[in-house]
Amino acid sequence: MTEPVTQTCTRPQQLRREVFEAGDYYWVNGADWRPEAEREPRPRTLEELWEVELVHEAGTHSVLDVFVVLGPDDTPDYNTVELVTAEEALELLGTEKLTRAHVPDFDVFPRSRWVGRCAVLHDNEGKPQEIRFWGHSGD
Repeated sequence: MTEPVTQTCTRPQQLRREVFEAGDYYWVNGADWRPEAEREPRPRTLEELWEVELVHEAGTHSVLDVFVVLGPDDTPDYNTVELVTAEEALELLGTEKLTRAHVPDFDVFPRSRWVGRCAVLHDNEGKPQEIRFWGHSGD
């Protein structure tokens, strides 16, 4: 079983680029379970990464697996992220404006495998500061 992925950023595309460039993702064709001679170097581009069929099946166990942040009327599906609504935050954590102090309690929000969650985190004055992503991608 994989550990939950939790990453924070102020801009999702920036985070995706940083994670890819740092190699901070599971690379199925370089995994330890493969014989040494069959391990491949990491792809040079995101396009190359997604050309590998096993990546579609196993995922990268990172924000790279996220293609769409859902709108309020969208249905969660593979490779999507569902935003915690103000109503959900109020019901489960007692506030509409989440902060970093609430992050340890995010397990109260419902989630599924291959569908991430995200929440806007606010500063002490109630201004949005960052987006926190978490969930399980990959198997």
